Amino acid sequence: MEKGNKLIVITSAPYETRVATLESGILVDFLLERGDDRDIIGNIFKGKVIRVLPGMQAAFVDIGIEKAGFLYAGDFVTPRLEFDSDEHGNEDHAEDIDIHEARFPREQFIPPIEGLIREGQHLIVQVAKEPLGTKGARITSHITLPGRYLVLLTWSGHIGISRRIEDPVERERLHEIVEKIRLNGMGAIVRTAAEGKTDSEMKADMDYLVHHWDTIRKKGEAASAPALIHRELSLSLRAVRDMFTADMDRIVVDSEEEHLRIREFASQFFPGLRDRIELFQGGQPIFEHYGIEIELARALDKKVWLKSGGYIVIEQTEALTVIDVNTGKYVGRSSLEETTAKINLEAVKEIVYQLRLRNIGGIIIIDFIDMKTEENREKVYQTLVDALRADRSKTTICKISELGLVEMTRKRVRESLSRSLSEACPYCSGEGIIKSKKTICYEIFRA
Repeated sequence: MEKGNKLIVITSAPYETRVATLESGILVDFLLERGDDRDIIGNIFKGKVIRVLPGMQAAFVDIGIEKAGFLYAGDFVTPRLEFDSDEHGNEDHAEDIDIHEARFPREQFIPPIEGLIREGQHLIVQVAKEPLGTKGARITSHITLPGRYLVLLTWSGHIGISRRIEDPVERERLHEIVEKIRLNGMGAIVRTAAEGKTDSEMKADMDYLVHHWDTIRKKGEAASAPALIHRELSLSLRAVRDMFTADMDRIVVDSEEEHLRIREFASQFFPGLRDRIELFQGGQPIFEHYGIEIELARALDKKVWLKSGGYIVIEQTEALTVIDVNTGKYVGRSSLEETTAKINLEAVKEIVYQLRLRNIGGIIIIDFIDMKTEENREKVYQTLVDALRADRSKTTICKISELGLVEMTRKRVRESLSRSLSEACPYCSGEGIIKSKKTICYEIFRA
């Protein structure tokens, strides 16, 4: 298996597309799209309000799919933005294009939804979160359109800069460019790929996005609700647009048709990257060649071994995910405190890696091995905070408790890897247990 520094591997078939990101030969990201079950995040619909819920300050909107979309009042009213930003809009997590996380300042009044929306009203909305389990898609009227260098904010004049662009001079330059080129008072988030780009390159991206938005609006005016008026790019093309940055070595594709489509897309929007898109010529399946199939199989296991001999157990439930850290085979060399601290520190890196790979979101509880000293607890906590900085998904973390527990949340936008690739056991309904032989025998005797 080759071990390029950073690599995107795409396998495409008529029924399924899979995209994997490798860093130094290690699988770090995996995305999946299957046939009719295509990802709808980013799709824009003309919907019809079918029910207003004052008690939840939300509304159900028919957007033409199986389950009605769920619209919160805060996702309908344009807020006075309170992003995680500095004076020049230092946008955190901009690379996830998760701009629907704008928050109302606590003192800002959100009008009652019954005064904003009525049943039967037509709205232009965008899917912010795909349907999860029994829940319908979360939708928003805060429409955003991602380009190569910018994410257009059609509903706000805010200008943000990706936090990954650290040079203050470059940040100032990019802010000034966007200030000059933006149209109709619309704002934008400057993406990491914009670093070092010229005024003309930035303007071309802005002009394209504004024209694209005008086309979508006109289509929405002419459509009858419910209707899809804009479909996001296919998974392969989204990977090129959002993940193929300057530090990415290359993209390898196993389908001639998909390879041609990706190269044509790159030629139109970022020709400088075109020559780094390769057609895989190997004799075995591409995911096997790069060792991805084995890693995906491991990512479905509950138990993950650490190099030292310790291990973590990952339990996903409907309400939350629990991660338990154990010493396993590792017995240490000196004191118990040193042993537990070493295992916990090693576990932190593996936990962050597994959260990203398995796409685990929602509430997460980490049960570290109990540490006696505040110094070690703080060291483990800070290591966790530092490791999560590279995570594209938004996270919040609480301090380690006296019992060694960490409560955290990770933004959930899509189904986790296990829910995408597996289903509940028909015998135990996903509980992982069945009645013992003795219990069944005694039930028969009692019958």
